[in-house]
Amino acid sequence: MTTPITSPAVTPPALATAPAAGPGPRFETKIAVIVREDLAVWQKLNVTAFLASGIAHSSDDIMGRHRYEDASGNDYLALFREPVLCFTADSGALSRTHARALSRAVPTAVYTTEMFRTGNDDDNRASVRAVAAGDLDLVGLAVYGPRNTIDKITKGLKLHG
Repeated sequence: MTTPITSPAVTPPALATAPAAGPGPRFETKIAVIVREDLAVWQKLNVTAFLASGIAHSSDDIMGRHRYEDASGNDYLALFREPVLCFTADSGALSRTHARALSRAVPTAVYTTEMFRTGNDDDNRASVRAVAAGDLDLVGLAVYGPRNTIDKITKGLKLHG
């Protein structure tokens, strides 16, 4: 008879004894980040981080109400109060998603190809300002708004991963 081997990396002891977590609250709003699928991994991460920072400023209630603190007393910054859904899209789907977001007037953050060539916020804003909405060479966008509206905006996109 063999004894099955269990790996703590697969089932950490602390998680094995914790009660199963429920699905959590269903938020009336949703955050979605969409990045172009053909970017290098470092670019996807960079674009996602920049877009999330834009969404963080879209509403006074989007951030959690309290900072985090560990058991040692170290203080950490507050995070979004709700999950962030991350999608990938080709350039055509990204453009359609952008048009849907604009037509529904939800808070939207954009990242364009030109922004990879700039080194500061002023130049980033100038590069976006110089191009009409339909001509932006988008590599990513993020949207925040009512759950049903964001679902319509992101309809047909695939989750990243």
